[in-house]
Amino acid sequence: MKLIGSLLIIFGLVIILLIFAPVLKQEIRYQTSNLEGIKYVLEDTPESLTKNVRIITPVNKDFGMVIPKINVNARIFPEIDPANPAEYLPILKKGVAQAKGSAYPGQEGNLFLFAHSTDAFYNATAYNAVFFLIGKLNREDEIDIFYKNQKYQYLVVDKAVVAPEGLSAYVKEHTSGKTLTLQTCYPPGTTLKRLVVIARLTML
Repeated sequence: MKLIGSLLIIFGLVIILLIFAPVLKQEIRYQTSNLEGIKYVLEDTPESLTKNVRIITPVNKDFGMVIPKINVNARIFPEIDPANPAEYLPILKKGVAQAKGSAYPGQEGNLFLFAHSTDAFYNATAYNAVFFLIGKLNREDEIDIFYKNQKYQYLVVDKAVVAPEGLSAYVKEHTSGKTLTLQTCYPPGTTLKRLVVIARLTML
């Protein structure tokens, strides 16, 4: 019985590791980069010629995003209904979704982006890991949105973990002007709460 119990524990740990492999991979990469003093920057910045810098070339300048601090580089899929799992779940396997009806970069209003939303913890590996590290972002951290080959730079002003039913009120309270909201489920691999990052447009 002890052997069976031990095997079941080991099996359970292996399953958990497999489920949360994307989270662990992102966290290990982030911590390793910090220890080595590596900094990620866009290809057109002056810092791109300095030591210990890694260049990020945007994967999509028609509609995409780069977050240098956490090495996010992803395509954005426009006008995705956040209330329709049949529509957004396939998209979240490939990148980031823009909430249907939200603003576009540079427009007055709130550009709302969401990623890694899953219906159950065992589906965590099925979805793109692009927003797993947005909790590392702090005030003044840079988020670059590319739209129709133009760059829009946003700086983080706030972040919070909120209950799903409190998400709308929280976002509305912080999104006057030209703003950007990033949202993902929290903790990773669950749908218990929502992690929200708010940023404001600073320059074109």
